[in-house]
Amino acid sequence: MSSDLKTVVITGASRGIGHATAILFLERGWRVITCARGDVDSDDLNDPNWIDHIPTDLTDPESVKAFVARVNELLDGEPLHALVNNAGLSPKTPFKERLGCLNGDLDAWKEVFEINMFAALRLSRGFASALHKGQGAIVNITSIAGHYIHPFAGSAYSITKAALSALTREMAGEFAALNVRVNAVAPGEIETSMIQPEYEALIPRIPLDRMGEAKDVASTVYFLCSDDSKYVTGTEIWVTGGQHMY
Repeated sequence: MSSDLKTVVITGASRGIGHATAILFLERGWRVITCARGDVDSDDLNDPNWIDHIPTDLTDPESVKAFVARVNELLDGEPLHALVNNAGLSPKTPFKERLGCLNGDLDAWKEVFEINMFAALRLSRGFASALHKGQGAIVNITSIAGHYIHPFAGSAYSITKAALSALTREMAGEFAALNVRVNAVAPGEIETSMIQPEYEALIPRIPLDRMGEAKDVASTVYFLCSDDSKYVTGTEIWVTGGQHMY
């Protein structure tokens, strides 16, 4: 797969922020390798720089291991320049409630931790050598809910995102020895399939008076993967329209 183009791996790329991020990297001339539980639109795969989309269950360590092996096979010793840990899970109980501290099966909590935090760690470890070769960057997608009590995000989701923020800091310290930068992007209310009608009530709390778009997050992710941020590591950038100030 030798080429002068840079290569990025993006998780959760079948829709929402992950899909918008993949499209933006393609537009900027990168090669893209993605995974998600579901497939991507076949039209997307017509782009020759979308190298592969690999269906993967990031809650299953064996599935993650297989994904890492497949991507490293595709790289064939070539460098990886960026890893975007975007995939996330915010499940509900059988009664349609978000998982909270007083409700929900603890096994469901473990599943949220697997995809929202441990998958990012497993993938970062699995691609460490390739990222070192590329003097690359890792970007973890956290959330405003990891820093404040959110009216609609459940405790399990929020706590795993807080853990991912802490993981970003610790990884930035350790991966620096490999010349790999590690940062995070914390979105606020972004118009994706995760947004429910009740989220409209949050708009008055947003100084820019609107929800964000997936491309708002994607462009920030791209900045953190580009040479324009080559002296930035251990940072979490808010993409909230100012909501995090209140």
